[in-house]
Amino acid sequence: MFKLNGTIFMPPVLTLIGIPGLESVQFWIGIPFCAMYIIALFGNSLLLVIIKSERSLHEPMYLFLAMLGATDIALSTCILPKMLGIFWFHLPDIYFDACLFQMWLIHTFQCIESGILLAMALDRYVAICDPLRHATIFTYHFLTQIGVGVMLRAALLVAPCLILIKCRLKHFGTTVVSHSYCEHMAIVKLAAEDIRVNKIYGLFVAFTILGFDIIFITLSYIRIFITVFNLPQREARLKAFNTYIAHICVFLEFYLLGFFSFFTHRFGFHIPPYIHILLSNLYLLVPPLLNPIVYGVKTKQIRDRVSKVFHSKDSS
Repeated sequence: MFKLNGTIFMPPVLTLIGIPGLESVQFWIGIPFCAMYIIALFGNSLLLVIIKSERSLHEPMYLFLAMLGATDIALSTCILPKMLGIFWFHLPDIYFDACLFQMWLIHTFQCIESGILLAMALDRYVAICDPLRHATIFTYHFLTQIGVGVMLRAALLVAPCLILIKCRLKHFGTTVVSHSYCEHMAIVKLAAEDIRVNKIYGLFVAFTILGFDIIFITLSYIRIFITVFNLPQREARLKAFNTYIAHICVFLEFYLLGFFSFFTHRFGFHIPPYIHILLSNLYLLVPPLLNPIVYGVKTKQIRDRVSKVFHSKDSS
């Protein structure tokens, strides 16, 4: 590791300290985090198996749920093994390039999840507001195009964040990352150089993807609720409203925690670091945990299929 004028030139290894200020209790914090990961892994895997095995669930809404479940598994797997290595086995070091790769994976999967939530909102919008055209619009070919488009949009927009760090930032003031995983701004702030371009591009990606998605998701649900409340029968209104509560819960949990984490990294100078890091971790672990539970409870077809799976096991 070469030092020049008190700075470190292109460090080969970074050190993740975990949760600043809570190092002494990180071992215990790792226990509920591990439990959340195991439940998320089981719940999303079960969701994928049920949707794949049940032909009646091969519809756009459930196929989007399968995409969401696969993304949740990948996202939580990107961070938790290394995080538990820090908390339980005192393995804080990570190669610089590996850290950048983890950063790219995390932010790419976050953007993919946002894109899938947008696709789900548009699917529900067409199903409610223009039901006669739903089957002709949301064909298997169109679903494939949406899936590929969402992945390419995320991967290509996040990639320059990695390139800008690798190519522009050569001198670092420290190699200690005050975080439990490799987050974009946490790495950028280590640099002893001008980081304005990196910060501006990070804001651009956030507002291009999350800002665009949240606007269209909100507009879709507003239009859905207007249509639902105009239904003549009260029972039909309650049934439709109960169906979309699951979508609203997932939408709120993902974006509220996401925007809090995003803005506190840039503007939350008075928020204690351990609160910010804890909430950042929960932002990546809570949606994968809750999504299969919320959809499993609120979606009758999935709930019935899960009951059938466990009932058959009990009978045997």
